Amino acid sequence: MAGGNTGAKAGGKKGRPDPATEAFAAGLALVKRNPALAAVEADFCRQAKCAATPAGGLAAVDSNGVVHVHHTKRAEPAEWAWALAHCLLHLGFGHVPAAKDRRREQPDRFDLAARCTVVNRFLLTFPVGSPPGHLPETYPGGDEEQLAARWRRDGIPAAYEHCGTAGEHADQVLTAWGEWNGAVPDWETAFAHALTRSVSAAMDVAGGRRDRVTGERVPQRPWQRALNWFVSSYPLLGGLAAGLSVVADAELARAQGISIAAVSSAAGEIYINPLRTFTDEEWRFILAHEMLHAALRHGDRCGARDPYLFNVAADYVVNDWLVRMHVGDMPEGLLYDPELKDLSVEEVYDRIATDLRRRRRFATLRGKGSGDILGEPLPHTAARPYTDLDDFYRRGLVHGFDLHRYGERGLLPAGLVEEIRALAHPPVPWDARLARWFDEYVPRPEPVRSYARPARRQASTPDIPRAGRYFPPEETPRCTFGVVLDTSGSMNSALLGKALGAIASYAEARDVPAARVVFCDAAPYDAGYVPPTEIAGRVRVRGRGGTELQPGIDLLHRADDFPPTAPVLVITDGWCDILRVRREHAFLIPQGAALPFTPRGPVFRLT
Repeated sequence: MAGGNTGAKAGGKKGRPDPATEAFAAGLALVKRNPALAAVEADFCRQAKCAATPAGGLAAVDSNGVVHVHHTKRAEPAEWAWALAHCLLHLGFGHVPAAKDRRREQPDRFDLAARCTVVNRFLLTFPVGSPPGHLPETYPGGDEEQLAARWRRDGIPAAYEHCGTAGEHADQVLTAWGEWNGAVPDWETAFAHALTRSVSAAMDVAGGRRDRVTGERVPQRPWQRALNWFVSSYPLLGGLAAGLSVVADAELARAQGISIAAVSSAAGEIYINPLRTFTDEEWRFILAHEMLHAALRHGDRCGARDPYLFNVAADYVVNDWLVRMHVGDMPEGLLYDPELKDLSVEEVYDRIATDLRRRRRFATLRGKGSGDILGEPLPHTAARPYTDLDDFYRRGLVHGFDLHRYGERGLLPAGLVEEIRALAHPPVPWDARLARWFDEYVPRPEPVRSYARPARRQASTPDIPRAGRYFPPEETPRCTFGVVLDTSGSMNSALLGKALGAIASYAEARDVPAARVVFCDAAPYDAGYVPPTEIAGRVRVRGRGGTELQPGIDLLHRADDFPPTAPVLVITDGWCDILRVRREHAFLIPQGAALPFTPRGPVFRLT
């Protein structure tokens, strides 16, 4: 950025400094600190009798690369910086391109307003100085041509008609190139290259690839290069790689027995052993392996299966996918068997669970006898759990899959495609499925209107009688359901509260008058018919002994006041006896629990 001949004296009378000149110099210094704007070579003219100086504004720029500045205008340095940056951006955006044509058509007021709007909108996200107070805080979308065409049709809004730096005059002037023997400059290309360099440097600093103070590049470790490769070059897992963090701590790996790597989907962290030596391609395979474990929620899909064997089954499936997708190189010693190709994790688990010969060779990335899928995050200072894990992993993998297909980055294994599509359509939540079950088997009570019961609005119209709405007593046995609640010592109080709250909210929303509640541990306790408002609030859970639920079921079977068509909901943690229910029924159990028998009714897993 050339300085140019300002043509104004640096001092006023008797050698005193000129405040206008000092403020301009300070604003110019602020602009020069910006590397992208400094790449736009321009001269600054502050001559007193310059014909191009705007009469009612701070500055204007011409296509010779000269910014004409009003030499007597008073403004703060931050306002000068904003005005000079505005003019330089007109050069950088190609609004006043240099040309050797003698006659050049000047932009009309629609083009001027549209270009100034685009520049001001850019300065909101690329702040340099501070704009004058009379300018709007927001600007419409669209490029210069779209805005100009819209405003030619509909008129220019008053807020955007004079939002440049020259007041009511044009701050963009097209002139013939003055230096006929010199090359015509390309400010647009120079600004684009400088802006790219600035953004890249800022991203390097934010990503730890450059030192914040010196700006020098920091040498990257191989796993960092592998993680950055996913972000920049592999869209299928790029979104996950950008959101996950790698924890390379030798002491943590030694204390937790991590041979190579492990992952905690709950914390969004991949733990690696930095003392292990692998190539960049092998680190890509390792990180992709752990990212797929987390994204496909292999830890939560285990259910009642053996966690370690399920981890091993997931390793076989994930390693087969990565080998077929050519993502890095698989390190030696990992679980891989071409005979298990195209099988799901559950199918592989069923095979290896009965193969004692194969078990002796099992070893995950964490080591022999230990799974690399961790439940809770490992304790360290940088732990940062996500607020919505399901949404994060689902969005990252599904969007990555869309980008992979759009960019035609190659074929993916059919099993992986099926699991990603399953993530895009998650299962219906347990409470929604439970509500559907109630809608099917619990009829809605029919209210009756009677003038013997005044309506709630009667007080507002005392002269007009209004019939009240109520449910007759005979509707209670017709529109009810039974709840057999396991209150043994193994039941979690938080799960009890969530289950009872869901049942109470459903019953109240459906106008169910009351539900028949039976508490069971070593013996049944009949609580009778309980209104919905008391199910989750004032009901006192009794008994904390062993678990025998069949007596509670039999109590409802023998009860004369409990209709034979009413369904029964059994709430338990799975540690119970074998149940025989001779009516419509369902089970509500915690996520990961299993019943000791094959249920005939639906099973809702509470999360």
